[in-house]
Amino acid sequence: MLTEGRPPDPPGLRHRVFRVSVALGLTRPLVVKSTPVDDPCDLLALLPEAAPYAWVRYGEGLVAWGEAARVAVPAGPGRFDWARDWLSATLGGAHVDDGVGVPGSGPVAFGSFTFDPRARGSVLVVPRIVLARRDGRAWLTTVGEERLGPPTPLRAPGRIRYGDGSLTAPEWEHAVARAVRRIRAGRLEKVVLARDLLATAERPIDVRMLLTRLARRYPECYTFSCAGLVGATPELLVRRTGETIESLVLAGTVPRGANRADDIARGEALMASEKDRHEHACAVESVRHALSPLCSELKMPEIPELLPLPNVQHLASPVAGRLAAGSSVLDVVAAMHPTAAVGGTPTETALEVIRELEGMDRAGYAGPVGWVDARGDGEWGIALRCAQIGGYQARLFAGGGIMADSVPAAELAEAQAKLRVMRYALEG
Repeated sequence: MLTEGRPPDPPGLRHRVFRVSVALGLTRPLVVKSTPVDDPCDLLALLPEAAPYAWVRYGEGLVAWGEAARVAVPAGPGRFDWARDWLSATLGGAHVDDGVGVPGSGPVAFGSFTFDPRARGSVLVVPRIVLARRDGRAWLTTVGEERLGPPTPLRAPGRIRYGDGSLTAPEWEHAVARAVRRIRAGRLEKVVLARDLLATAERPIDVRMLLTRLARRYPECYTFSCAGLVGATPELLVRRTGETIESLVLAGTVPRGANRADDIARGEALMASEKDRHEHACAVESVRHALSPLCSELKMPEIPELLPLPNVQHLASPVAGRLAAGSSVLDVVAAMHPTAAVGGTPTETALEVIRELEGMDRAGYAGPVGWVDARGDGEWGIALRCAQIGGYQARLFAGGGIMADSVPAAELAEAQAKLRVMRYALEG
């Protein structure tokens, strides 16, 4: 169970979890079965149209559909603890026949948490069917008597019209300038400002079409879908496999070049950039601060490497550690979010500036998204390069780290480069 090795629950917490379970009709334990299956080759091709869930990279991962259990996680500073205990009550009490016995087999929950702990909208879902493949193995998990049905053809959204989100481009540049003034005044070192873009499609948006395009164009990213939040993030917040955890810190960005020589020059300039290296160092230090209390071992590189993606290049630092016994992946997510890469430094001051200047609710953008199983294993990323999809509408998000020497026009160009990911997913 997820609670193994943890101190006793706060008074009343278990009762609240039980009451939520009753409200969801979970007084009867879930009946879960995982069995090996032939390699499905293309996981996304087997998804039905209605509300699919996905976490796929290089063709491996998990896809899912249906809802055996779903809960809206209450907003507030204790939301990850609440989620962990709800999962413990829901998954830990399941009747499980697991003939696979690997991370991601048995009962699994997909989740999306809002960026701001004060905001509502965080959700956990236990799908009725999960299809997975990893390291040459494939398996099918069902909750109850669910069966695979034939997938329906993908549907393109047709013509896309765009409109301003919460702020126009000039208004957002003004917000960046105001943030720079606060940094230079000594209030904080860094703040990440996001902007949104609204899209309206000619036909209802088929999430599977977006997932397919993203996975083909950005195979090195984690293509995800959870509760209408869809994207392809390059940033792994944490992967837990037993006592081993991994993370990838990304901070510092430059668009790809027009040709190979230009691309190499831009990458070298990024590696040499004092502003970007300082931004990256802030992000690395925030991860070190979050993980050190949870880990008996922690390895972090002193010098970042260059991570090229089809649209941008990032400074990247892979992280590896050994987790103390009894900790779930959600404990690590709780400790790490928000990192300096998506919030700023110091964290609380950056959050105040974000609420003041962005002029919008980020919802799930830059929040944790991923999956967790009954063992506490799982993979969670930061929801970047993403959009919130509903019917004919899509709300696209992008952002960038603002430092003392940031130039508003350059920051706007960086955000626009990041928005191209989801514009490609919509337009093809």
